[in-house]
Amino acid sequence: MSFSQYSRRKFLATAGASVAGSVLLKGCVGNPPSDTDSAAPTNNAAAPAVNVNPADAPEVTSIQLGFIPIVEGAPLIVAQEKGFFAKYGMTGATVAKQANWGAARDNVEIGSAGGGIDGGLWQMPMPHLISEGLITKGNRKLPMYVLAQLNTQGNGIAIANKHTGKNIGLDLTNARDYILGLKSAGTPFKAAYTFPQANQEFWIRYWFAAGGINPDTDVQLLVVPAAQTVANMQTGTMDAFSTGDPWPYRIVNDNIGFLAGLTAEMWQFHPEEYLAIRGDWVDQHPKATQAVLKAVMEAQQWCDDPANRAELATILAGREFFNLPKEVLEGPLKGVYKMGDGKPEVNNFQSGPLYWKDGRGSVSYPYKSHDLWFITESVRWGFMPESTLDNADRIINAVNREDLWKEAAQSLGVAAADIPTSTSRGVERFFDGKEFDPANPKAYLESLEIKRV
Repeated sequence: MSFSQYSRRKFLATAGASVAGSVLLKGCVGNPPSDTDSAAPTNNAAAPAVNVNPADAPEVTSIQLGFIPIVEGAPLIVAQEKGFFAKYGMTGATVAKQANWGAARDNVEIGSAGGGIDGGLWQMPMPHLISEGLITKGNRKLPMYVLAQLNTQGNGIAIANKHTGKNIGLDLTNARDYILGLKSAGTPFKAAYTFPQANQEFWIRYWFAAGGINPDTDVQLLVVPAAQTVANMQTGTMDAFSTGDPWPYRIVNDNIGFLAGLTAEMWQFHPEEYLAIRGDWVDQHPKATQAVLKAVMEAQQWCDDPANRAELATILAGREFFNLPKEVLEGPLKGVYKMGDGKPEVNNFQSGPLYWKDGRGSVSYPYKSHDLWFITESVRWGFMPESTLDNADRIINAVNREDLWKEAAQSLGVAAADIPTSTSRGVERFFDGKEFDPANPKAYLESLEIKRV
């Protein structure tokens, strides 16, 4: 059986009806408020246009990029609102809110020429799955290029208040018997995310497995429309949700639940979400691609400046973007998290979303070693066959265009010290003591006690 046939079948078997249901999702991060007044959008004067050499002028001035209302999409929104797209000649570049991840996938299949999008914000490894035809209609292979990582961190695992006082935290050791007892009682612990086989599911699976809980047999995993998240937590029909900023703040602040932990605690400076664009668009518009990349990279630098975080909250809170009070965004953007359930508040800028640089170096550069971790984790849970690792270089090299990132960085004048010289970030370390060495992913798999492979 081919890699494509195997993975498509496993995807459908894993997701079942939830794959179709994922098209109904509304974002990947909780329940957006619908009854609050939004902050007025900030329409700032465009950044001064650079003196573009006519020979380097973009072939087209428009591109349609999709985003989900989560802090991962901030650089795309800022590139539009602060005039960075226009600065580099992409005067018609626009960002379009997507109803959900399934809709984003459908819209990129259509392309902007058909009323869809050319690319935008993606969970990993969605660009690889789309490129391999694993989650597309009719298994159509649609080559995608990953151009930049948009951020690190900014996620957490929220728990319903019914489990307050049960020792459910980052380390599940003391809560393992309680969670296994729920299964024995016929009321298994139900944990949700919003799109299957992508990073939100990976975070919650890793968390369970690190605590000695098999996510495939000891708990129930669900794909749940975000519009039902809060109601399901309040009624007790959903026990946990793998969620991203700013929704953890709302969940805790509104006394709906508490946070077991932040992904920044699980894997500090981990890869989060990415800018990826249809390969045919990039191939046809290499100069426009460079303009888009430079605009997004400058937006990432702007977002990463602590002095800009208050304005960033105001921009994101706008009706056409997140549509919520800016106060809900201000805390997470400053690395301030109310955890709930008696846990101490987190107050550390380095624990929140970062967009340009972190303690390991570049955030924006798309390390191929991170693509390899997502593929390895897919193998771990049976989403891809183990033989995929023997073919991983081909899959990654077809999608990851770190070479285009470097070209844009050099043109932008990024300091040489801030441009990685290796496509690997090296050994990655997780909160449970496990290590992932990109030079030997099979050793990582062998070290894991709980897995399917």
